[in-house]
Amino acid sequence: MEYLKTDLCIIGAGSGGLSLAAGAAQLGVKVVLVEADKMGGDCLNVGCIPSKALIAAGKAAHQARGSAKMGVTQGQALHVDLARAKAYVAEVIAKIAPHDSQDRFEGLGVTVIRAWGRFTSPKTLEAGGHVIKARRFVIATGSRASVPLIAGLDSVPYLTNETIFDPSLLPRHLLIIGAGPIGVEMAQAHVRLGVQVSLIDSGPLLGCEDPDLTAPVAAALRAETVALYIDHTIKQVAPTGPEGSIRVTLADGTTLTGSHLLMATGRQPQIVGLGLDVAGVKTGKNGVLASDDLRTSNKRIYVMGDAVQDGLQFTHVAGTHAGLLARRLLFGLRAREKRTLIPRVTYSDPELAQVGLTLAEARAHYGDKVTVITQSLKCSDRAQTQDQQDQGLIKLIIYAGRPIGVGITAPHAGELISLWTLVLTRKISLSAVAGMTFPYPTLSEISKQAVRGYFSPKLFGNLWIRAWVLFVQRYL
Repeated sequence: MEYLKTDLCIIGAGSGGLSLAAGAAQLGVKVVLVEADKMGGDCLNVGCIPSKALIAAGKAAHQARGSAKMGVTQGQALHVDLARAKAYVAEVIAKIAPHDSQDRFEGLGVTVIRAWGRFTSPKTLEAGGHVIKARRFVIATGSRASVPLIAGLDSVPYLTNETIFDPSLLPRHLLIIGAGPIGVEMAQAHVRLGVQVSLIDSGPLLGCEDPDLTAPVAAALRAETVALYIDHTIKQVAPTGPEGSIRVTLADGTTLTGSHLLMATGRQPQIVGLGLDVAGVKTGKNGVLASDDLRTSNKRIYVMGDAVQDGLQFTHVAGTHAGLLARRLLFGLRAREKRTLIPRVTYSDPELAQVGLTLAEARAHYGDKVTVITQSLKCSDRAQTQDQQDQGLIKLIIYAGRPIGVGITAPHAGELISLWTLVLTRKISLSAVAGMTFPYPTLSEISKQAVRGYFSPKLFGNLWIRAWVLFVQRYL
């Protein structure tokens, strides 16, 4: 065994681990980075990057089909090459990969060990023939697809986000179990690329989100011929036919037969085999237990990203954690996670974005004291020009005059939610948003229109204000 002594040892080279490693190394900290799988983690290889590339390919096909209404027609029948779309996904990954590569990080001075790490004591980690003793460790091992127990599932081949992007995989009819963000995104992307799609879930579509916000997404999926089987319990999965087809039987007797099955049923932290019990790190059912400064029960060991118990499993959360840990471990500053200020986006078309509390969460906290303002995209001139006026709304949740939650379903909702993330984070007043000048015509104006919807009754229904206005007209 080779013994290494270092300031910081990061276990996992996903987006969060890489961000922290790069920042620490450039500030002169001795860093050891341990990674058994691909550099870049899930986000680059089987998550955000490939999924958004496939979504972009599907959107290009969808726009080509829908252009006739605006006077643009195809000179010949539209042809969608699913294999070429999958190749495009691989090309995008290849373009980004050098930024996350082992060569780049070794060039920054990071010692990279390509092996699985396992704690052998509260102060040491063993990986690839090395015993690493560090002043501090960070667990950044991410998560893996979680597959529930379903009768017969072990008798059929199935896909997860880790295999769906295989360039050789060309499904004819894709059965998707799980109507969360991954299931919805993959359903729409594939149907736009010419694949027949059935989307199945025992609960509602995007069940963690506000039903008013999910309704336009469901309508879009149905309009694009995705067969939705929502609130349908699955009874059994079984192989059928000579070509390896798969049959899903629902509790009501409905049977669905497809060429491929995608399990999009959530994710679980990847912490098995790390020797956390030996390290004195406490774990829960869904990850590593940690305080709001990301420190575990072992004061030398921190955790970030998807590995955190019941954490928000998004790449931008891992990035936020990297920033928090940089403040704490590199500069000795206090930094704490504020989960309610983390935005989330489902990259469907229209997109669904949320920051802060949903209406259900707000009412659970504050009862009927919350005010709800809803503004439809029908009021957006930009949406009208793009024939997108029926694709969504913004919903403001207000308590004591302050916004505590905002949900948006609209084209580019992921971009529009950034304003509200700043408003909630910095506690900016609604009057400040009302006083902003938004460029016209843009979809972002919908935010100002919603704020006006909050102030208008207070302005036009106030008798004292009306009396003052009349006084000004007569005497000033």
